[in-house]
Amino acid sequence: MMDEMEPWEQADPAILRSIEYVLTDVDDTLTTDGRLFGMTIDALDRLHAAGVRIIPVTAASAGWCNLMIHMLPIDAVIAENGGLYFFRAADGSIRKHGWAEDGHRQSIEALRRHLMEVFPALELADDMPYRETSLAFRRGGEDIDQAVVDLTHRLGAKATVNSLWIICWIANYDKLVMAYRMFEELYGIESAQLKERILYVGDSQNDEPMFNFFHHAVGVASVVEHPLRHWPRWVCKSRGGGGFIEVAERLLEAR
Repeated sequence: MMDEMEPWEQADPAILRSIEYVLTDVDDTLTTDGRLFGMTIDALDRLHAAGVRIIPVTAASAGWCNLMIHMLPIDAVIAENGGLYFFRAADGSIRKHGWAEDGHRQSIEALRRHLMEVFPALELADDMPYRETSLAFRRGGEDIDQAVVDLTHRLGAKATVNSLWIICWIANYDKLVMAYRMFEELYGIESAQLKERILYVGDSQNDEPMFNFFHHAVGVASVVEHPLRHWPRWVCKSRGGGGFIEVAERLLEAR
């Protein structure tokens, strides 16, 4: 429950020393009001230099995530709420793995047409042209957001919301399912081994599978603004990138 979250500043240093990987949401977790500030990039850089592997896990498009893996001090990035991931191979090249199958784009397009016929006010996200496995719509308010999610589910597809978008997709995956797959494929770590080695950082509903699974999960301050069923163990004082900087500082102090 929300009132059972502990202040991040009280997290046990012994637990923090055991963290090898930081998985983090991006929108309103690394970013603040849509911007990625230099101090947050510096926090990523210092964690990376300290040997912590950093993997953003985001609803952002494949196009945005391709940019992230090229430009930021990260080891991999899970895109489109689990639809695919990019990673840096041993030879330095950037590669990707994903869930898309033959006919996937046609199915996504059919879902888009249907939803926009039923809800004419829906607007596609700005990054829609760069998506490979999902749809993203601008949020229109709690009632319409929930109606879109409910209809998507009735049509046999998946949907969730984050702080910015309604995200819809056609396949049985989410952030957590792709995290399982990625860790096994890249690092040879099975799901049962993940809980004690990873810290997850997030802020909203589409982070709930991660909050529910990982023993070590922390929300930036704005997490309390969302109607969650599963809450992180800890909560930061600051919103967005400021909260992520708090996370980085405590991890670095504990090392």
